[in-house]
Amino acid sequence: MIEKIEELLVEVNGFNATSKEDIENFRIKYNGKKGVLNDFFEKFKEVPNDQKKEFGQKINTLKQAVAGKLEDLKNSSESSIVVEKEDLTRPAFPLELGSRHPINLVKNRIIEIFKSIGFAVADGPEIEDDWHNFTALNLPEYHPARDMQDTFFIEQNPDILLRTHTSSVQTRFMEENQPPIRILSPGRVFRNEAISSRSHCIFHQIEGLYIDENVSFADLKQTIQFFTTELFGKSKIRMRPSFFPFTEPSAEIDVYWGLNSETDYRITKGTGWLEIMGCGMVDPAVLKNVNIDSEKYSGYAFGMGIERITMLLYQMSDIRMFFENDIRTLEQFKTL
Repeated sequence: MIEKIEELLVEVNGFNATSKEDIENFRIKYNGKKGVLNDFFEKFKEVPNDQKKEFGQKINTLKQAVAGKLEDLKNSSESSIVVEKEDLTRPAFPLELGSRHPINLVKNRIIEIFKSIGFAVADGPEIEDDWHNFTALNLPEYHPARDMQDTFFIEQNPDILLRTHTSSVQTRFMEENQPPIRILSPGRVFRNEAISSRSHCIFHQIEGLYIDENVSFADLKQTIQFFTTELFGKSKIRMRPSFFPFTEPSAEIDVYWGLNSETDYRITKGTGWLEIMGCGMVDPAVLKNVNIDSEKYSGYAFGMGIERITMLLYQMSDIRMFFENDIRTLEQFKTL
């Protein structure tokens, strides 16, 4: 075995590496758990007593030679060894073709339509205070209309909650800006509702606000008429009287969807008409709360749920499909 150690000493001293893989293989061969050095130490107990001293010295010499060689290789690796570098920024394979989420497709289309008539996009926080989400919008504490927006409270005294509508973005914008104001406020909203095929505790809204001198209900109707024609290709709408605390008068907007298929009968309950949004003239109390002169300025507001419109446009029957991230659903939108 002494002769074998001497042969390995020659091999170690003459070893040269051309890559990091060579260095690692060398280390494993000699210093690995099942490497040469451990194997010799295991065999030491089998060596005759009169040879143990010499055998031990040879093993230690080999061990020191291996350690020295590894240190030399480490120090010279950057200067004398050509290292094959992997490009960590390279895309993974296979390259899957992605797509925009259907909610984003519809949201972007709605924004594009309103931008063409002068609306800008405004954003705000999803975690709101009571003032911007309720009170400034003519929904004081204990107002019965708050029950329709049962929400998730994070803190109390003061009340901090997940916003129930993107109208809170409008109150923040009006506090910081004077008319003319023409904005859209898209984003996620949260309400404490049971999850089903028709409703969810998380959904997306897009709301619009226009405030200027001499803004009338006729301006609101013409804006909605333009929007429905651009988005749905259907120009027939109707406005039904409704109630919202922050607008007066208020209305629900229906678009005539038609009765051309069984799906049309189901989603319109056999009437051909489909509700798509709420709207109205901004209540003077709201303007007063954000320090806008209600004698000089007037305005209108509208809001719609993006999920509902997306379900209509793409004939999707279950709102939960938007949140499950099922690749089979999302793959249908690769070409859009």
